[in-house]
Amino acid sequence: MARPETEPTIGELLDRNGVSRRSFLKYCTAMASLLALPPIAARAMAAQLRAARRPSVIYLSFQECTGCLESFTRSFAPTIENMIFNVISLDYDDTLMAAAGAQAEKARAQAMEANYGKYLLVVDGAVPTADGGVYHCAAGRTGIDILTDCAKGAAAIVAVGTCASFGGLPHADPNPTGARAISALVPGKPVINVSGCPPIPEVITGTFLQYVTTGRVPDLDEHLRPTVFYGNSIHDRCYRRPFYDRGEFAKTFDDEGARNGWCLYELGCKGPTTYNACATVKWNNAVSFPIQSGHPCLGCAEPEFWDRGSFYSPIPTARWGKAGEVSTAEAGTLAAGAALTGVAIGAGSVVLARRRISRHQRTPHSESEKHNEE
Repeated sequence: MARPETEPTIGELLDRNGVSRRSFLKYCTAMASLLALPPIAARAMAAQLRAARRPSVIYLSFQECTGCLESFTRSFAPTIENMIFNVISLDYDDTLMAAAGAQAEKARAQAMEANYGKYLLVVDGAVPTADGGVYHCAAGRTGIDILTDCAKGAAAIVAVGTCASFGGLPHADPNPTGARAISALVPGKPVINVSGCPPIPEVITGTFLQYVTTGRVPDLDEHLRPTVFYGNSIHDRCYRRPFYDRGEFAKTFDDEGARNGWCLYELGCKGPTTYNACATVKWNNAVSFPIQSGHPCLGCAEPEFWDRGSFYSPIPTARWGKAGEVSTAEAGTLAAGAALTGVAIGAGSVVLARRRISRHQRTPHSESEKHNEE
């Protein structure tokens, strides 16, 4: 197991693999665009990436469906093989690695020892804590024990998916296993939440690249999510927004409005209270996203989305603040006045998104961070 100082730089690896500087610069230009950086930042990113060494990555899976890892493997920019072989050193992932059993556990222990204090810990799935954590065990150890052990030497932790970020479906009422989010179990460690069920592939890899390039945790919102991907609501960027502004809504999945691509708000779309990059980055190499495919947003990037009522009922609010805030106003009132109020509400949501970012810059992100600052 190579130690960080003996690991070749990313630039050296690219040269060995015959990747031209021109191709690499094009790649960095695409990544700068994905991260909402100005074009001039591409050259700085290229220089920083070439000089950086691949960080060791330990990838753990707990209460999950493997959907987040499946999403990660379907990234187009960069591809999974480019990411693993040229950008990060994936030293442990019990699903992707060839080793198994004692051999796999030995590889993880060696990687943690060789890169102590510098490796990136990636986790998908919630961690069960009820009854001593017996609802998830591997290699004779509970999930909470494995997480605590691996978190000690991690430089930062990336919680991939809504289960890892907020507890997800395992945490849903009545939560019989005591499933909890990663950030609640690793006090004192910087945590980056990449929520979604599953997250967009390029949002996962983009978060990794941002960390590798800068060597630090990116700007986060109050839910510890990178603001570059989670700074705006899906409603802010949705191509169906003009139909909302005109008060044109699909009433069923097969009526004239649905066939004409009208707004899906009355069919339960949670886009106004969901912060993610679905409408801009999209899925499958930017081919589409759920709303474009004719299905309303479920709000899967937000905490407790599964316990907030029917996926197919309109949001019961006439004042859209941060995700999850609702009033007693009925959704029908909002829908009836949408043609008059849509533009104003949209402008307000942009202002609120900016306030979210500003508030993040002034205050700690979590209870654990407040404790650390005190």
